[in-house]
Amino acid sequence: MQMNVKYTSLVAVGDSFTEGMSDRLPDGSYRGWADLLAGRMAARSPGFRYANLAVRGKLIGQIVDEQIDVAAAMKADVVTLVGGLNDTLRPKCDMGRVRGLLTEAVERLAPSCEQLVLMRSPGRDGPVMERFRPRMEELFTCIDDLAARHGAVVVDLYGAPVLGEQRLWDVDRLHLTAEGHERVAEAVWQALGYPPESDWRAPLDAAARPNWGARRVADARFAKQHLVPWIGRRLTGRSSGDGRAPKRAALEPYGDVSTPPDA
Repeated sequence: MQMNVKYTSLVAVGDSFTEGMSDRLPDGSYRGWADLLAGRMAARSPGFRYANLAVRGKLIGQIVDEQIDVAAAMKADVVTLVGGLNDTLRPKCDMGRVRGLLTEAVERLAPSCEQLVLMRSPGRDGPVMERFRPRMEELFTCIDDLAARHGAVVVDLYGAPVLGEQRLWDVDRLHLTAEGHERVAEAVWQALGYPPESDWRAPLDAAARPNWGARRVADARFAKQHLVPWIGRRLTGRSSGDGRAPKRAALEPYGDVSTPPDA
């Protein structure tokens, strides 16, 4: 592992996971692992530049169409690409098409940067995870193959049991909490060759399991606030990211992550 690594720029590409949901700042905007990572990299490299092109709800085809060429043109030292998981959660998913689009994305990004970073995304433990696990693992096999062919780094979040813990997932059951994002930032930090600052794989402290009543209240809140709106968007062909611009569309200097990124 490199210990004297120094990168001067980062571009993050993807969907809500990379946008930073649900790591909410006091002003209502989202921070997330990519912002945290950029802040730590910037502390070691004056003049560090960062762009985050990710937009919630994007499928891999939209990421390829809207983000890949823009990211490649920035010629950043490091590019992170996380996409395809939203596709695997759709009832009708053509995994052959997903693999083809992901391959296209990697082939266009890898030559444009010094280091491409891919991920095996985490999944919250539970019945939904079990239903879609075969698709996810097919996606991850493709990611591993592409990384081997193009010299990309793979951050294996899927292989870390702690990131399946329900306590690291927000009430929407789709996005990590602030602590979850902090662990992902540390995982990518280490994968890029920086010295470890914490053990991102460390298990959580033991906690009592919520009782039956508390679980039912949580289920009802989840259904009303998140599941029903999600189903409504699927039925009408809408996405939570429709009309939304990336939060950092330009590769610009970046400093203290306590300062909310441009909206």
